[in-house]
Amino acid sequence: MTDLVRIVLIDPSHPGNIGSVARAMKNMALEDLTLVRPRAFPHPEADALAAGADDVLARARVVSSVQEAVADCGFIAGTTSRPRSYTWEFQTPRDLAAQVAALPPANRAALLFGSERYGLSSEDLEVCNVLVRIPANPAYCSLNLAMSVQLLSYELLLAREQPHSHTQLEMPLAESGDLEHFYRHLWRVLQEVEFEDRTGYLMERLRRLFNRARLDKNELNILRGILSAVQGRRG
Repeated sequence: MTDLVRIVLIDPSHPGNIGSVARAMKNMALEDLTLVRPRAFPHPEADALAAGADDVLARARVVSSVQEAVADCGFIAGTTSRPRSYTWEFQTPRDLAAQVAALPPANRAALLFGSERYGLSSEDLEVCNVLVRIPANPAYCSLNLAMSVQLLSYELLLAREQPHSHTQLEMPLAESGDLEHFYRHLWRVLQEVEFEDRTGYLMERLRRLFNRARLDKNELNILRGILSAVQGRRG
């Protein structure tokens, strides 16, 4: 299971944190690290704080967008310590680990960690299926980046050792990159039929709806087919 879990750090500003995260990952048998727009990487401070996890750093991918980081992932969880404006499904790290362990084989999961200062942006949340909150002292709930990765990675390691039933799917989960194509297609059709967006948050709400549903590839193809049929009828 752990070889199909990707840790994604978004806009990490301190190279030492990247090294500390690599060390935390290797402690818990995670190897897949992706960095989105790191301020400084590679960097000697990252190497120093990796403390033996140099192989994790050497394999780390650097990408320019969150969408690119998770394009091949079927399940995406974002980490947050602050309340959000809209309804979200929040999970504890233990709940999340059990859910990842129960994913059908060969379905890749990604855990998103926002910048040290700002956390995840609203745009980052658009790709997430669920959000994770780490229980902590309400009077002082600030955890550093490596601590957060360590806690979630630990729960994933424990979950890997426990027997789990796996979800039986007709087809693998739709990957994030394919979902992005669907959302663009959906937006085009909504504009073509002149559907009124009275709130200004229509696509944000629709994305959350479909992300919660965790569509498989066949279900996504059906939806794309419906959209194409609507366009064909209008034509």
